[in-house]
Amino acid sequence: MHEMGIAMQVVEIATASIPEHLKNSRVQGVYLKIGKLSSVVPDSLRFCFDIVSKDSAIAGATLYIEEIPVTARCKSCDNHWTITWPAFSCPRCGSGTIELISGQELDISSIELEDDLSGEQESANA
Repeated sequence: MHEMGIAMQVVEIATASIPEHLKNSRVQGVYLKIGKLSSVVPDSLRFCFDIVSKDSAIAGATLYIEEIPVTARCKSCDNHWTITWPAFSCPRCGSGTIELISGQELDISSIELEDDLSGEQESANA
């Protein structure tokens, strides 16, 4: 299960991304963007994140996952489309010169913090 290794990296990166002046703030949420082709199972990643973050600076944080669809562009006719089936050619012109635009991402998009003193929420982009 490679989700455990990914969860460990997410916790490490999220912890390191907290600005120095907010180190005592509670992390409420970590927001990820994960492409459908990234070979990550979101429920498994959430499970692993809960285990790994339990004894860390971000204990109790929620992992939010936005799944990014697979999109492609035809290099011949510049057609853009969302791929929902195996695609080897452009549905518009039939060309086989296509490139993936999205769907392989695995990014931390932001970290939601709560300031201990005021209870206000602040966002830190990773």
